[in-house]
Formats: sequence, C-alpha cells, structure tokens
Amino acid sequence: MLTLSLSSPVSSSPHNALQNPRLPIQCRPFAALNCKGVQLTIPSHCYTARADHTTGAPAVALKSADVATLGNLCVDLVLNVRELPPASFLERKAYMERLAASPPDKKYWEAGGNCNMAIAAKRLGLCCITIGHMGNEIYGDFLLDVLHDEGIDTVGMNEDTDVCDNASASYETLLCWVLVDPLQRHGFCSRADFSDEPAFSWMRKLSKEVKMGIRKSKILFCNGYGFDELSPSLIASALDYAVEVGTSVFFDPGPRGKSLSVGTPEQQKALGQFLTMSNVLLLTSDEAESLTGIGNPILAGQELLRKGVRTKWVIVKMGSKGSILISMSSISCAPAFKVNVIDTVGCGDSFVAAIAFGFIHKLPAVNTLAIANAVGAATAMGCGAGRNVANLKQVIEIMKASNLNEDDKFWNELFVDEIDAQQITFLSRTAINGSSNRLHLVGLQKVVSESLCKLETAWIKGVVPS
Repeated sequence: MLTLSLSSPVSSSPHNALQNPRLPIQCRPFAALNCKGVQLTIPSHCYTARADHTTGAPAVALKSADVATLGNLCVDLVLNVRELPPASFLERKAYMERLAASPPDKKYWEAGGNCNMAIAAKRLGLCCITIGHMGNEIYGDFLLDVLHDEGIDTVGMNEDTDVCDNASASYETLLCWVLVDPLQRHGFCSRADFSDEPAFSWMRKLSKEVKMGIRKSKILFCNGYGFDELSPSLIASALDYAVEVGTSVFFDPGPRGKSLSVGTPEQQKALGQFLTMSNVLLLTSDEAESLTGIGNPILAGQELLRKGVRTKWVIVKMGSKGSILISMSSISCAPAFKVNVIDTVGCGDSFVAAIAFGFIHKLPAVNTLAIANAVGAATAMGCGAGRNVANLKQVIEIMKASNLNEDDKFWNELFVDEIDAQQITFLSRTAINGSSNRLHLVGLQKVVSESLCKLETAWIKGVVPS
C-alpha cells in the first residue's frame, strides 16, 4: 500500500519556417533558396506579429506549428557487432574510421537524433518542423526523404552558398554509428566525438529562415547533443530568440549535461541559460542528480525548479519505473507500463514528443505522463528509432491494456519528509479517486478514458482536438 508523509507546502516564488518543397502551400508565399538550390516556399502570413509599443512588450508571433527541433539531425547507421567500441580515445577513433571505410547498405540507415522526436510528435497529430544542417549528399537526401514522407517540414541551417559547395567533411550530414552487441547493449560513435570543436562550428548566426521556424512554433526543443554540432553561442541565441517571440522552450540535457557543466566557460554559460530559461526541463534521474548533487529525483527536480526563471515543469524520466512531473504547486507521478522491451533507442525522444502533446493541449499532468510513458513503451517494443518509433495504434493498445508496473516500495522511498508540495497526484491501477494527506490518487481507467478521447480522434481523423 502506498503511504506518504509530507511537510508544509512549498511557497510560491517569482520566478517552418520553410515548408518542405514537396508539400503544397495554401497561402500567398515568398521564396528563398535552400542549400541544394531548391526553391522553398514560405507562407508569409505565418510570421506576422506586432509589438506592443505602449508597454514595450516584444512581439509574439502567430503560432502555426506545434514543435520545432533545433539541430541534432543525423543518420543512424545501425549495425550488429561482435563487441562494442573500445574505451580508449585513439582506439575508438580507429574503430570508427574502419567502419566509415565501408559504409553499410542503405537498409541499415535510419533517421536519428531529433528526427526521432519529430516523427513521434507528428504521429501524435502535432505539426512539426526540424531545423538543422543536412549535407548535399546521399545522407542529406535520405533525411529529407524520410522527413517528407512523415509529413515533417524542414529548415536547413546554412549560412551561404560557399558553405554548400565546400567538399570538407565538416559540411556533410552527421553520421552516428549505432552498434549493437550480442547482449543487445548499445554503443554510439560519430565524428563529433573526436573533435574539440562542434561539427558545424562554421555556423555562427541564425538565418532569417531559422528564426522564422522558431517564431512560428509553439515549442522549440533542444537537447544536449546539439552542442556536438553547434557552438554554445549559436544555441544560446536560439534560446534568446525563442523567449523574445513567445515560443516555449523544452530542454533535455541528456548525457551531455554532465560534461557541459564542467566544460568550457561558453558551454557552462549556455547550459546555465537553458536550465534557467527553459519552460520545460526533461532529465533522467541520474542526469538530475549529476546536475544538482541530489539523489532523490523529486528533490532534485524541485531544486532545478527553484533555480529556474521561466521553468514551469521539471520532468524526471525513470525508465521502467515511470516518470515524475514537478511544478511549483504539485508533483505528479505515473508508473510505467509493462511491455516486452526489444530496443530502448529512441524511447526518451518519443517520451518528449508526448510531453509536448500534453503541454500544447493543456492536459492534466498525470494524463500527460501516462501518455508519455505509453509512447516511450511503444517505441521500446520496436527495433531502433527513426521510422521505428511509436505509432498511435500501438500507444492506444498499450493504454487500453493498462498493465502498470506498480512498485509501492520504490515510490514510498521517494516520498520523503523533506518534499514540499501542495499536492502529490499518483496514478494507480487499483485506486479509487480521492485524496488523503495531500496524496491524490487517480485511477488509471479514468486517465485512460480521458486520454483515449484525444488519441483515438487523432488516429481516426488525423486531427487532435483542442
């Protein structure tokens, strides 16, 4: 049985841009040229905004897209290997060079990085834009084709035509080798791992088209892997611009968060900006501990929330145990769904997509977590990410099955006396809705019923009701 002891409540504190050229446009456009020389059509009405000259408030753009992702567009080359790459820097580099000498057949290619989040979000009915650099070669063409087929718009990050014509590897699409050993353990390596400079360090400013993509989107998603490609100052400028034009920022530092926190002064500054200025932070429990020094994920999340300036939600991902959403007024907890796990690559990216879904549609926090857990679980049932991430039919089936991984002992250990919260909402398969000592139990069937109304409409009609 779940029990809880709480102290006093927390006090409040202040705290496409370019359309895909293959898609039809339904409004008067103006044109631009992308890196490949293809004319891209830009709906001019999507970017109209007016500043309030009486108050000095910045202009807030009309938001015709739901989510834009920044950077981290790569091609995953997924291979089964006898053993994972060695730990030594030089040996790993030599290992990757041997792999690169014989590129694998196209059947082993998959869209990776932020493509995972964008594809999962699109399959939930959200309108998505990917912003990033893709080279003028077969891998860049592959990414464009995959994103187009999924109905996702793209904005290329290129500064001038000289860059596009340059044959240097630093202008090519980033490749990530995803290596799987016989025990289904994963290893990852790319050329970004072996350079002190970001892969696309030649990129120094946001283009007009990139700003348009950020401006028209309700959410800008960034993650720590973006620092492998783009300079800290460039990524920070995207954050600043999103704040200026009223676009909410989601940030997932990922494994890079720890290294960025002890990296160059520029990296530390940019990380600090994202941790305080993002609207939503998403971290694993290990990542939350590494950034705060606090082992309890709820207390670590509350510490990040207290330090935030614009932070509304801190979400802690705990794999097979479930997830937690922490706001200034409440804590929501949702155990994970039990499924047959095949491959965990892309689960975190898919989870983020569902959090964006709940954020945009203003769903209750516990409903948002339940849907996100289901989307992550559906991705884990497949092999690899990219086009293999969760589809809506799988998500609906998991939620209908309602097979929660309930572990009262685990959750009771998290609910320590030091936790300050006005209310803790907990998702339970057997709970009768009700409250006791600030613990509000929500029955799974109620959450599933409410969530399926949204998800099934998206599946049948291709439109998510507001």
